[in-house]
Amino acid sequence: MISRYLKHRLWLIALLFLVFSTAPAGANIQVQCPGDIDGDLVPDQMIPPGFPGEGTPNPVFDPNVKCMHITGGDGFAKMADGYDQYMFSFGLVGPTTPPTVVPPTQVVSDFTLRALNPAPTIVLDQDQELYLTLSNVGMVMRPDLFDPHSVHYHGFPNAAPIFDGLPEPSPTPNMGSSLTYYYKAAVPGTYFYHCHVEASEHMQMGMIGNAWIRPRQNGIPYVIQDGTGRAFTQFAYNDGDGSTGYDKDYPLQLTAFDSNFHDAHINVQPLPFAAMYDNYHMINGRGYPDTVNPDPILNNAVAFGAGENFAAQPMPSLIEAVQGQKILLRVSNVSTTHQYAITTTTGVPMKVVGRDAAQLKGPDGKDTSMDVSVLEVAGGQAFDVMLDTLTVPPGTYFLYATDFAALSNGPQDRGGIMTEIVISAAAP
Repeated sequence: MISRYLKHRLWLIALLFLVFSTAPAGANIQVQCPGDIDGDLVPDQMIPPGFPGEGTPNPVFDPNVKCMHITGGDGFAKMADGYDQYMFSFGLVGPTTPPTVVPPTQVVSDFTLRALNPAPTIVLDQDQELYLTLSNVGMVMRPDLFDPHSVHYHGFPNAAPIFDGLPEPSPTPNMGSSLTYYYKAAVPGTYFYHCHVEASEHMQMGMIGNAWIRPRQNGIPYVIQDGTGRAFTQFAYNDGDGSTGYDKDYPLQLTAFDSNFHDAHINVQPLPFAAMYDNYHMINGRGYPDTVNPDPILNNAVAFGAGENFAAQPMPSLIEAVQGQKILLRVSNVSTTHQYAITTTTGVPMKVVGRDAAQLKGPDGKDTSMDVSVLEVAGGQAFDVMLDTLTVPPGTYFLYATDFAALSNGPQDRGGIMTEIVISAAAP
């Protein structure tokens, strides 16, 4: 079955590598990261060893600068029923833990077919300045395509249209080139990002990632006025009273694939836009039970002639807490075809404290947060949802979609948008 994907395009793949190998190596891959001297995408407070002035303060170091380098390209993902899906997405060059240095001349050769599902997560503190470099490494399995890519930070109040990612006012890097986006993290809340070039196609193919901004209030202890004496130092918003305080946060990005669309793509067939209908529903790039698997999931790239299998799905969605803790869920829906309604097992309360990166609070300061049993999440929406486990007995509970169609992995039942909430007993 898979061999038919390969025979008619092996010469195209060879041609693509020939083009990249004969072009000036890394000529158009340029990374901007103010204060980074050694190339690991972490600004250096002190000049590192081996550079002039080593051991002395770096005169251009700014603690508010954060850098990130991602790629736009193709790859593969493995669905929870074992079905292999071709996809587009973003990959991560850095920063990594431990820090690594990838020379610009090696980005294209080292990061083809390294697309992640979901895309690398972007986390900022309010007032930080992000220099986000996007390098387009091309679609190796579709060398007949020459699509540019972009990063659109959805819902972000961007004052500079040039960095908004829309193809009309913004540059979009072509294959073998890069663009560095600049963002000032001004407004805290939960966002997401996606490619805005041929958006319905590229988003359906998987070019979607989590993103959020932590508030300036973080680090200041607040005792909440609920009679429990609980104190928090992490918050969803600058609430002024600790009402959005939490102990742990988890992103829950709801996405889905239309397997017919993805199969047509790698088969180089006309794409069924009008018939697009997602049948593999996922949280953070996985369907249940893979959502609770703590290990990265390897794709089946070797079977497609891609060289090696790759941990393309690194993010589980298992929610864990100790009884009494508050959990912040950063929920977003970026399916191109579906609206989702999610709920929890009876006894696990949900309170919505923010929507689309805005705290639910009236102009006079009135609390407009909502206790809900079912959360409706339309396409393009993001919510901040609190789970307070104070009265939840220890045990395993479920968070899941109410639509049976979203509880499937393609033809397989009991999958899709479902994950587990594990509450353990507090220490005596």
